[in-house]
Amino acid sequence: MKAVTVRTLRDMKREKQRFSCVTAYDASFARVAEAAGIETLLVGDSLGMVLQGHPTTLPVTIADMCYHTASVSRAVSRPLVIADMPFMSYGSQADALENASRLMRAGAHMVKMEGGAWLSGSVRALTERGVPVCGHLGLTPQSVNSFGGWIVQGRDPADAQRILTDAAELEDAGAAMLVLECVPRTLAAEISACVDIPVIGIGAGGATDAQVLVMHDLLGMNARPPRFVRNFLTDGGSIHGALEAYAKAVRDGSFPAPEHGFD
Repeated sequence: MKAVTVRTLRDMKREKQRFSCVTAYDASFARVAEAAGIETLLVGDSLGMVLQGHPTTLPVTIADMCYHTASVSRAVSRPLVIADMPFMSYGSQADALENASRLMRAGAHMVKMEGGAWLSGSVRALTERGVPVCGHLGLTPQSVNSFGGWIVQGRDPADAQRILTDAAELEDAGAAMLVLECVPRTLAAEISACVDIPVIGIGAGGATDAQVLVMHDLLGMNARPPRFVRNFLTDGGSIHGALEAYAKAVRDGSFPAPEHGFD
């Protein structure tokens, strides 16, 4: 099958075809995800919590991200590989350019950065230099200390308007994709309809163009899973089956169900 590209995903949005994304941190899980038909793989800084045992993503370094990005990208040929830019690796435009180049050399097809309009300059600079960028709005885990915890964002009208404005500004700066995490389903639906770029949701309802989950969460390995998680291992019976069930549920719209979102 042909490799999934930025153009592939834009075409899928235009044709109203949902696609799936899952985190991957190593070659073995990446291969299983590819075989199950997952279109996009996120090498997430969530590895700090899932693999390294930290309470947040903040300790993850650019060296960590390059190592895991290379491990994933060497193993697959079809999925689009997205790599997280870790905490403070893009605090300045110069840092963003340098660290994004390291991730692209490691095998990423796109980098993801958390933040709103303040990132526009860096997004524009990266895009002009051939680096596709995925924005990340709503509950941005690298800002957990500023938020005061893992709190749904965008419930206040002013906050919702800010997120909507940020989405438009990131698209205007050249962002090729957007992640919305833990925002009310109505806000996510509005943003998805207002931007031309694909929107991936997590805890953002079912109106987005795609969904993403942490691999270990959808396999039932989290003793206290977030509200937006469903254990697909019980459906699939195996890791491959679980990922196939997840991809199918995203495509046919049965996941996420109403109980997986927020009002």
